[in-house]
Amino acid sequence: MKYFTRALIVWAWSFGIAFAGPQGFAVRAMPQPIVNVRYLTEDGRRGDMEDFRGKVILVNLWATWCVPCREEMPTLDALQAELGSDVFEVVALSIDRAGAPAVRRFYNDIGVNNLTMYVDNTMLSMTALRAIGLPTTILIDDKGQELGRLIGPAKWDDPKMVSFLRDFIE
Repeated sequence: MKYFTRALIVWAWSFGIAFAGPQGFAVRAMPQPIVNVRYLTEDGRRGDMEDFRGKVILVNLWATWCVPCREEMPTLDALQAELGSDVFEVVALSIDRAGAPAVRRFYNDIGVNNLTMYVDNTMLSMTALRAIGLPTTILIDDKGQELGRLIGPAKWDDPKMVSFLRDFIE
């Protein structure tokens, strides 16, 4: 356990983590540039992170086969319903190789109504965004820089988390 704790601290320092927000959300000391990850929409349109420039986004890397992802997805949907606007969006980026049809079935099965479908069936976004597991969620400012991240599931519609995120949006 000591080794794991020490490794986690070294990892946090390597990312320039300044403090922890709700549910262990690690906030960076200084915003960091991110790679311009590509995705497909449900209708097959190609896009990338530049499409969100000017908007604060919460990118959630997930997959339909990931049990913790499945459990947190309704809270991401609720967060989008509450805070989604022309200045903020939850970007649920699926890494499912089966693509949009699998994600659509998943959204229908669990009742996701507020999230737009984004899919990276190449899974390259995992490496590009330095995700070490699923789910990984990254807060990106309106200039396209990482403000912080959370590895693992969260209750995104929790009032403390909503308030925390609202501070970055406003």
